[in-house]
Amino acid sequence: MSDMKRSIIITGGAGFIGSHVVRLFVNKYPEYRIINLDKLTYAGNLANLKDIEDKPNYRFVKMDICDFEAVYKLMQEEKVDGIIHLAAESHVDRSIKDPFTFAQTNVMGTLSMLQAAKTYWESLPEKYEGKRFYHISTDEVYGALEMTEPEGIEPPFSTKASSGKHHLAYGTKFFTEDLKYQPHSPYSAAKASSDHFVRAYHDTYGMPTIVTNCSNNYGPYQFPEKLIPLFINNIRHRRPLPVYGKGENVRDWLYVEDHARAIDLIFHEGSIGETYNIGGFNEWKNIDIIKVLINTVDRLLGRPEGVDMDLITYVTDRAGHDLRYAIDSSKLQRELGWEPSLQFEEGIEKTVRWYLDNQDWMDNVTSGDYQKYYDDMYKGR
Repeated sequence: MSDMKRSIIITGGAGFIGSHVVRLFVNKYPEYRIINLDKLTYAGNLANLKDIEDKPNYRFVKMDICDFEAVYKLMQEEKVDGIIHLAAESHVDRSIKDPFTFAQTNVMGTLSMLQAAKTYWESLPEKYEGKRFYHISTDEVYGALEMTEPEGIEPPFSTKASSGKHHLAYGTKFFTEDLKYQPHSPYSAAKASSDHFVRAYHDTYGMPTIVTNCSNNYGPYQFPEKLIPLFINNIRHRRPLPVYGKGENVRDWLYVEDHARAIDLIFHEGSIGETYNIGGFNEWKNIDIIKVLINTVDRLLGRPEGVDMDLITYVTDRAGHDLRYAIDSSKLQRELGWEPSLQFEEGIEKTVRWYLDNQDWMDNVTSGDYQKYYDDMYKGR
């Protein structure tokens, strides 16, 4: 511990985005102590981090972020000076069925982390000097954008990664950091509330906070309730592909490793009290991305390309389904020089290959066996 330059808690580090952030920090900063704090709910899986679990600068702690006393004790024990807060319930459909869980984890869990950090850091002689609380949020807090067909419309920003064949925008307005919040689902309402608490701790107590709002992520290790891994698996097994409404909803997609790179950059170089939007410059209608997935999976499995298009099944649209999300990341690009590294076509190819090559991981996650394993491992701790 005494030889480590920093001690950083990453919450939700066994989840999809969190595991990529933990891996990046553990490998890139051997002089940092990285503490992965995760409750190991259904979406948390330590198999996501097998490759770094024995690294000397890494520690996993099974803990609920809502347990203020335990979190505070951990911060004292590890002399924590940085927090990257990713832990959250994130599936919109689940939030519609169970809003209480989303409010508890996303709002009260964030408040618990904030208050534990405040209490610990204010007890130190240097107080907030050299400290940082970085809160990761979502573009869904902004509500929905109007949509038009993309003929002749280009995003009001440039990026090398999106200079390829699919550089389109489905409207002339984008989510910018100064937009007012208009959440439409229990999930986005809970995330919006947590964002407000983070900013309130900065304004009221002077806590050094940063907030980022990110677009849809995709890539390896994503729990298969989300569109891309779910549909890759269904195509592989020739199961129906349930598409909400007509599949016209538009989302901006970002490869998860590019998001992790942005988090690293913002944690180290972002301005205290600021908000940064992180997007992929990469809008797709759901139905179009599903067709890309079908063609890619079919090709990689040696099937005639597009043979599984008949798996598409249109179902009743989700309640409160926002039509279009689109992030303007020009502030992050302008101030810190970040931009996505992959065009979507390259990223989706890597993603499909990973899921096809890691069917054991998919089978373990979809069976739920990994949860029984962790429940037994941590029983009584």
